Amino acid sequence: MPSPDEIQRYSALLQEAQHIRGVSLARDAWRRLRRNRVAILSLAFLLVISILAFLTPLLPLQSPYIQRLDLSFAPPAARPLWTESLKVDDSAAPQAGSTVDWINKQFGDISTFNRRMIELRVKLFGRWSLNSILGRDELGRDLLARLFWGARISLIVGLVATLVSLVIGVSYGAIAGYLGGRVDNIMMRLVDVLYSIPFIFVVIFLVTILGEDSVKARLEQIGIDRITIFFFVVGAIYWLTMARVVRGQIISLKHEQFVEAARTVGADRWRIIFRHLVPNVFSVVIVYLTLTIPQVMLFEAFLSFLGLGVQAPAVSWGLLANQGFRVISPLKIYWWLFVFPSLALGLTLFALNFLGDGLRDALDPRLKNK
Repeated sequence: MPSPDEIQRYSALLQEAQHIRGVSLARDAWRRLRRNRVAILSLAFLLVISILAFLTPLLPLQSPYIQRLDLSFAPPAARPLWTESLKVDDSAAPQAGSTVDWINKQFGDISTFNRRMIELRVKLFGRWSLNSILGRDELGRDLLARLFWGARISLIVGLVATLVSLVIGVSYGAIAGYLGGRVDNIMMRLVDVLYSIPFIFVVIFLVTILGEDSVKARLEQIGIDRITIFFFVVGAIYWLTMARVVRGQIISLKHEQFVEAARTVGADRWRIIFRHLVPNVFSVVIVYLTLTIPQVMLFEAFLSFLGLGVQAPAVSWGLLANQGFRVISPLKIYWWLFVFPSLALGLTLFALNFLGDGLRDALDPRLKNK
């Protein structure tokens, strides 16, 4: 039996412990991330860019597809901020034609979701749009509108392709690391073989084969277009490093006590892998995710620059940079055609890298008290 003094001391300790609140890993990581001003500014910039890209059809921008050859290579200039889009496009008066006809003329064949957003834009802003404050390209298309619409594809390519590589790499690496032995050796030797293949040629081969007319028509019948194929092809080649990183983390965790406890209560290997081990490597995965998205976006820009990525009439930042580069000549440099797309892509890549560095420091337990 404890003495009255011990009971009193233990009661005091219990009362003190009840007033102490633990801090979760996520809350502690957020607290440390907020101290990194560069990472927070990068996060805010990425959120603004993502929201504006998502809301692009809702914004009062000109059509990124309408050509005005009489305004070809029009430079950025101080002009009225607002313009009437129908007059700019040599159409009828603002009241002429239905909204559906106007959308078809301005934007062509677009998805149902984008069409609904444009209809809402007409209700909010009418048929007015921002002027060409960033200039026009060789076909007289508004560069500001093309930058906003191009942001949607560039960001989606980076996100979707990275998520594809995340699913493949995490699953592959976790299975190899937990099973170990001969299975691990075979799976990782396959990764080594794939590492030796120059993936630029693989992507070129796959995009060329899948872009063949008969194959393309067959895929379109089941609702798969070139952009969708491009997303998954790019994502399918970026999972190798993710698999190696996850495998190393799983090997270091699979003999921990929580894994032995799960095995003792009868959990099978798949539940242990995906329910207990994979969540414990998410901190590393999230950091690697933020560093993979810039690589994928840069790879998409490189392929579009070569003419192998996004194809017209679709537009991306890489395609815009390629179009700007093609019109450079010793006689005339239309600087706005490659400066603005390159600046948008560069700032986004910088922000993603700074955010990745900040997340790495915030999620590293060794830096918890620093």
